[in-house]
Amino acid sequence: MSEPRLFLLDAHALCYRSYFAIKNLTTTYGQATNAVYGFLSTLKKILRDFKPDYLAVCFDAGKKTLRQERFKDYKIHRPSMPEDLISQIPLIKKVVEGYHLPIFEMEGFEADDLIATLTQHAQKNGIEVVIVSDDKDMVQLINDRVKVYSSRKEMILGEVQARELFGIDPQRIPDYIGLAGDQTDNIPGVLGIGEVTARSLINEFGTLENILSHLNQIKSPKLKEKLGRHKESALLSKELAILDCHVPIGFDLSALKVGEPNREKLFQIFKELEFKKIAEEMSLELSASESESDIEIKVLETSDDFEDLLTKAKAQKEFSFLPQCADPLDHTTCATVVLALKPNELYLLSIEHLTELKPILEDPQIVKITHDIKQCWKILHERGCFIKGKIFDVMLAGYLLNPAQGSYSVENLAWVYLKDSNGRQAQGAKAAGVLLDLYPFLLRELKEKSLLKLFEEIEMPLAYVLFRMETEGVRLDEELLKQLSLETEKKIDAITRQIYKIAAQAKGTSGDPVSINLNSPKQLSVLLFEKLKLPVVKKTKTGFSTDEGVLIKLAEKYEIASLILEFRQLAKLKSTYIDALPKMINPKTGRVHAYFNQTGTETGRLSSLTPNLQNIPIRTELGREIRKAFIPLKKNHTIISADYSQIELRILGHLSGDQNLKKAFEKEEDIHTYTAALILDVKEKDITPQMRNSAKRVNFGIIYGMSAFGLAKDLSISQEEAQEFIDKYFLRYPAVKTFMDNEIKKANEQGFVLTILNRRRYLPEIKSSNQAIKQFAERQAINTPVQGSAADLMKLAMINIQKELERQNLLSRLIITVHDELVFDVPNNEIEIMTKLIRQEMEHSLELSVPVKVTVKTGNNWLQLKEVY
Repeated sequence: MSEPRLFLLDAHALCYRSYFAIKNLTTTYGQATNAVYGFLSTLKKILRDFKPDYLAVCFDAGKKTLRQERFKDYKIHRPSMPEDLISQIPLIKKVVEGYHLPIFEMEGFEADDLIATLTQHAQKNGIEVVIVSDDKDMVQLINDRVKVYSSRKEMILGEVQARELFGIDPQRIPDYIGLAGDQTDNIPGVLGIGEVTARSLINEFGTLENILSHLNQIKSPKLKEKLGRHKESALLSKELAILDCHVPIGFDLSALKVGEPNREKLFQIFKELEFKKIAEEMSLELSASESESDIEIKVLETSDDFEDLLTKAKAQKEFSFLPQCADPLDHTTCATVVLALKPNELYLLSIEHLTELKPILEDPQIVKITHDIKQCWKILHERGCFIKGKIFDVMLAGYLLNPAQGSYSVENLAWVYLKDSNGRQAQGAKAAGVLLDLYPFLLRELKEKSLLKLFEEIEMPLAYVLFRMETEGVRLDEELLKQLSLETEKKIDAITRQIYKIAAQAKGTSGDPVSINLNSPKQLSVLLFEKLKLPVVKKTKTGFSTDEGVLIKLAEKYEIASLILEFRQLAKLKSTYIDALPKMINPKTGRVHAYFNQTGTETGRLSSLTPNLQNIPIRTELGREIRKAFIPLKKNHTIISADYSQIELRILGHLSGDQNLKKAFEKEEDIHTYTAALILDVKEKDITPQMRNSAKRVNFGIIYGMSAFGLAKDLSISQEEAQEFIDKYFLRYPAVKTFMDNEIKKANEQGFVLTILNRRRYLPEIKSSNQAIKQFAERQAINTPVQGSAADLMKLAMINIQKELERQNLLSRLIITVHDELVFDVPNNEIEIMTKLIRQEMEHSLELSVPVKVTVKTGNNWLQLKEVY
């Protein structure tokens, strides 16, 4: 049987090493966690791999030590502990306490001295010691009963290993520092003596004192002179390096014994620190004893089964409802549904029996709790029933509470919001029960953060609008896309031959065939920079970059780079849209049914996929031609497109209250010409297109918090000129500058910014010590209230239009939303009423202090549209 071992953690050194080794790890609320994570990883590894009998954690007390009193310059060069590391020390101590491990710290003494003292006590008690540290000072404690574990190298140093590593006996480390000094701790040693000389002297004479008493035996006159002149410095340096083994701390071996951790406390700590994987591991440990029999899943088959369920649900006034889909984005993969009356009382039924639930699904007095109501509506709609009345979607609630969370699965929401181990259970049929647990937590959070109105009046109604839009789908002109595909293929082939020809000629071997895979960055890099010797713009870990920015720069002088850019653009449009769109047509409906993601952005904007309608590049000829393929559902129908005019700049005018900006919109000025005239002090009639374009870049750049550096790059002017442009802008629009400064200030004070309708976006990075990260967060603090408010306005307009379509029993349908544009499929006899309805709702759904303008166009496809006045 092995001897009992005590592990002693040098927490101070471990915290510092973790802090600098792990970059940019913070919680969504801005708390740095990199040092905690690194420390915890090492602690867990020690407990798992070594299973120590005893363990203690030693911290510096942070006060002036005895060494500093002895030598005022001790550690003077060390910078003060970073603020975001200081904030993590209490968290690390909470973790240690959660593991029921003792913490040692004492004013006037460093953690090293506490470890030395505990080591000596342990040896007297017959306990083997392993010191966890990468500090070479600890090596002096090594003997046949004491070892040092390097967490960085993951190796244990005994006497043999230490001697091989340092070239001297481990006990001679203080003598070595006495001679060579220690730059880290600002211990001077002997000026002019380095590591090699120090090791050589120690191996020949032993201790520092013995070296100094035998100076006459040292052959080198220079070395002898150095040692004699710096004798006092050498002795002081050794004294500073010797660890104090007599710190007055109590030693109770039983208090150091490793026991069972407080798993509930640790689970909560890890959850708060957003260590998801570690929290889940702790959750598994917490619930390891749970029996599957705790959860009952009853299969509903007979009429009596359904009658009994309906009676219970009506009496209870709430239940959760969760379809079981193999693919969450494809409602057609749903075969069963789970309903829960209590977290551990579940009912399973076939999708074919859904109509049996109509009495409770459509009861306005019963709260229906679900996840992704939009997909639920699709499943129910196909089977002739619907969810009506009071509905609570945990996915949308989770999104509003933290739009940066990324995943809003039941499992992830359970991990974030529930205090027990239900995160592990939130899978499969059991997830329906977890919805009931989540409901009160999320509801309370929405109320406390003043988000309930936004949830009930915007996000939930919008989910219904998106359900209708996705169900309706869009018709495509397949013949047009087929023709586009053939034409694009010809263009790609022609460009490819051109690239090969230029490459062959540039090699000086005209006619020599060149054939590479133009889709391979590596092969392109070889062609451009090794064979053609083009100037290298950017290097990466794998070689020379051929990304878009590099090619744009090269295209200024080299035709081949311009051709490669064109090749890539055509190839991407062909594969992503021209060839892909026909494959997305649903054979049953003959239409494409895009998925509009309600939880995909932090600003509240919608995104789309299969297909991604937001990314069709309408500034290119081919991109516009793709829009031409989107056509009305029927021959006697028309496409109506309604687009907000400069909505973000109008919202900036409303939020900032800037009188000049508001005046421009009230007078219906061309805002970019108006801005150019103001900041250049030129009459509007004398503004050139170039002047207007520069003002346009500034107008939109300001919304995104663009700096002088960014504007200079955008306009290809000097940074000084760009700064002058921005200064003049703020001189003419002073309230805009005040608004921007206030938003940054609010983000710093409260950790988030708000849109007009109270949508939150958390910006923890705004407190980052990394200036690049901090400045990016500041730009988001400016942009989010503007862009997010535009998203709120659009959503409200969509909801109100849908209500009017149903109230007036119109056949017109909303089929697409892209950024600030709505697209409708409209019967010809409804064009006039729809034009008025759309304009009214989009311009007046939310009254701003500046006029909101919408451009309405009609046509036979999404490209060829004529403005309606």
